[in-house]
Amino acid sequence: MKITVVGTGYVGLVTGTCFAETGNNVTCVDIDVNKVNKLTSGQITIYEPGLEKLFERNLKEERLHFTTNLEEGIRDAQVIFLALPTPPGEDGSADLSYILRVADQLGKLLKDYKVIVDKSTVPVGTADKVHAAIAKNATVDFDVVSNPEFLREGVAVEDFMKPDRVVIGTSSERARKVMGDLYAPFVRQGNPIIYMDEKSAELTKYAANSFLATKISFMNEIAILCEKLGADVDMVRRGVGSDDRIGKRFLFPGIGYGGSCFPKDVQALVKSSQEVQYEFRILDAVMDVNEKQKLFLLPKISSYFKDDLKGKHFALWGLAFKPNTDDIREAPALYIIDALVKGGATISVFDPEAMANVKQLIGDKVTYAESQYAALENADALIIATEWSVFRTPDFDKIAATLKGRAIFDGRNLFDVPRMQELGYYYESVGRSASKP
Repeated sequence: MKITVVGTGYVGLVTGTCFAETGNNVTCVDIDVNKVNKLTSGQITIYEPGLEKLFERNLKEERLHFTTNLEEGIRDAQVIFLALPTPPGEDGSADLSYILRVADQLGKLLKDYKVIVDKSTVPVGTADKVHAAIAKNATVDFDVVSNPEFLREGVAVEDFMKPDRVVIGTSSERARKVMGDLYAPFVRQGNPIIYMDEKSAELTKYAANSFLATKISFMNEIAILCEKLGADVDMVRRGVGSDDRIGKRFLFPGIGYGGSCFPKDVQALVKSSQEVQYEFRILDAVMDVNEKQKLFLLPKISSYFKDDLKGKHFALWGLAFKPNTDDIREAPALYIIDALVKGGATISVFDPEAMANVKQLIGDKVTYAESQYAALENADALIIATEWSVFRTPDFDKIAATLKGRAIFDGRNLFDVPRMQELGYYYESVGRSASKP
C-alpha cells in the first residue's frame, strides 16, 4: 500500500518506518528542510531503541522517502496520516492549528479518493473539523478516520509492530476496509482491531492516558502516606498490584510523570470537560498531585543541608522524563534543577541520551559530565531523577570515594534501603524509611 505520513516527529517517524517495515511504500512529509535533508541522508532525528535499524533498512530498500512538498508527498497515496503536533494552549486545550492548516491544503490537492487519518492525539470532534476543512475545497470523495497511537517512548517500535490493540474510528465501510487491510499484518497473533465511531476513538486515547496518569498520582499519594504512617510503599505496591483487577503496571511511586503525552492529554481532557460544563474533579486532583510531586525531594534535600543550599554542589543522574528516550518534555529533573539553582546551588548532570536536549533548552545553567561518575566530583550529594538501567547497579565504593559525603536522594527508588544502611549511606527515597547511618 502507498502511504503518506505528514509530520516526522516522534509519532510520525515511528509510524512511517514501521509501516515501511511491513512492505508498504511510505513518504514522510515535513516543512523542516533541515530535518528532511538529515532523514534523506540516513541520519535519524530522534532516539528510540530499535528504530534506527528499521529506518536504515527501509531507506536502503527505497520503501521510505522524505519530502517537504505536500503535493508531491500525497500524489499516489491511498492513506494519509496526520502526525502533527497538538501542543497545549495557555488554557490547556489542544492546539489544532497545525492539523487544520494541513487539512485546508489537502482539500485543494486531492485528485482521487483517499483516507485521511488523524494519528495525533486530538480532542473529541476533531475528525469533524478536519473533514469540514478538507471539504471546503475538495472535489473528490474522501474519508477522515481517527486512529490514535498508543506508543510508549522507549518501546515504541515493539508497541507499533505488536500492538495490544488497534483503535479505528470511522463510520465509513470503505475506510474501514482500507484500514483493516493496512493493519492486518500487525495483528496476526489475534490482538484486536477495535472499530468504533470517530468521537469514541478520539476520547479513548485521552481516557487511557488519563487513567494511567491517575494510577501514578494515586500511588504517589500513597507513598506520602506511607512515610507519615511508617509503612513501606514497595510492600504496599506489591500487595495492591497482585490484584489482577488492578494490575502491577504504573504503580511505581516517584517524582511525577512527564513527557509529551500524560501532562498534555490530562490537561486537554479537563479542558474538553469544561467546554461541556462538566467538572472532572479526579483529573484536577491528578494534575495538582503531579505538579507537587516533581519537587518531592526538595524538602528532604533542604532539611539535610539545614535549609541552606547556597554554595552546595549536587550531582544529578537522569534528565529524560523516563529511561530509553531523549525526551525532556515536562521532565521532573528540569524542575529540580530550577529549584536548586534558585536556591544558590550548582549542579553537574549526566544522562545517557538527553544532555544535548537539555543544553539546547537551558544552556550552561548546569555542568554536563562525561559519565555518571564524573558528575559526582566535588558534589555534596547525588540526586537520581530518571531510572536508567545503568544507574541501578552502580559502584557504590566509587560513589563514596568521589562524593564529598555519602548522601543520595533517589526519586525513583532504585536501591534497597537496608543495603544502603549497611553501606553507610544517608539515603532518602519515595514512600520508604530513610537510611540514616
